[in-house]
Amino acid sequence: MTTASTEQILTPKTLAEQTGARTDEAAALIGDARERIDALDDRIIGLIQERMAVSAVIQEARISSGGRRVNLAREMEVLGHYRAALGKPGTALAMTMLELCRGRV
Repeated sequence: MTTASTEQILTPKTLAEQTGARTDEAAALIGDARERIDALDDRIIGLIQERMAVSAVIQEARISSGGRRVNLAREMEVLGHYRAALGKPGTALAMTMLELCRGRV
């Protein structure tokens, strides 16, 4: 025995319902664009993982030569670069990225 709420959960949603679009044309465009975004996100994640690996090499070299793990002046350069390119939200993005890249040695 199924109830109306169970049927709603089990019924597959149309593309328009999934995207919030009001027309099939808009829903198709949104669906295609979301696929591109998912592919871009995968590339961005891969690049961040690559950056983390390069950062670990730098930190290891710095520490083994008697230096500190983190170079704050360099981090300020990175923050400024992201802020200049993306505005204030770029600073938050850069901080998150730097946090991911710290302390992996």
